[in-house]
Amino acid sequence: MNPSKGGRIGLYAYGILILAFLYLPLISVGFASVSQARYLSFPIRQYTTQWYGQALESDTVSDLLWISLQVATIVTIISMVLGFFGALAFARYHWRFRRLYQKLILLPIFFPQSVLGLALLMWFNAVGITPTWHTAIIAHLVWIAPIATLIIAIRAYSFDPALEEAARDMGCSTWQTLREVTIPLLMPGVISAGLFSFLLSWGNFPLSLFTTGADLTLPEWLYAKMVSGYSPLVPTVGMLSVAASIVLVVVAFAVSMLTTRFKRNTTN
Repeated sequence: MNPSKGGRIGLYAYGILILAFLYLPLISVGFASVSQARYLSFPIRQYTTQWYGQALESDTVSDLLWISLQVATIVTIISMVLGFFGALAFARYHWRFRRLYQKLILLPIFFPQSVLGLALLMWFNAVGITPTWHTAIIAHLVWIAPIATLIIAIRAYSFDPALEEAARDMGCSTWQTLREVTIPLLMPGVISAGLFSFLLSWGNFPLSLFTTGADLTLPEWLYAKMVSGYSPLVPTVGMLSVAASIVLVVVAFAVSMLTTRFKRNTTN
């Protein structure tokens, strides 16, 4: 059923409003990052890019980016591995406590992150572990790994188990079936889970706030600067972070497209 002309106009207007609601805050941050004034005010009288130069030359910003990058990268890799096998456990195989396992592994998603971060901090203190950015990795995994598992499980539910059975009938071992059939079929879900894991860890504030100890990640630094000691570096670093996230998504999409095209050419 095709909508009428008035209906199409209404849909377009609705779409524009949604996009404006999502992206106008980012646009305002972008303007703040190129304003020469210490505090943002409209209209902007003088524009400058000096804050970007200072941000790129700042040792503090470099350390923050390096810590956040390490945490997000390690969380991404571990989440992809745990999510892959976790998804197979309840999406591809039937065993006695499968439903209970599925509910328990997805339960941390529904916990408020601040409560989860406080609980992990109390647990670290109870066992004598000093919170650092390494403990933040554990905290992020508790919340992000179930999300990665759910994303990969959606893909695992969609492919036919007969493909694995056919591989076994052809004489493939369990490892060969996993390598030649299961992993390639689940790879789109694994890549999607990896992207979500990286972005969720990169921008995570509540869990990092409770579990990094004396170390700081980028979201914590941005918050601290907004609460006290604001400087134009705050929106500048924020825009650099957004730009890095966009580049990551574009690169992942390009790699996925090239991989798909390569497989088609190889098959043909």
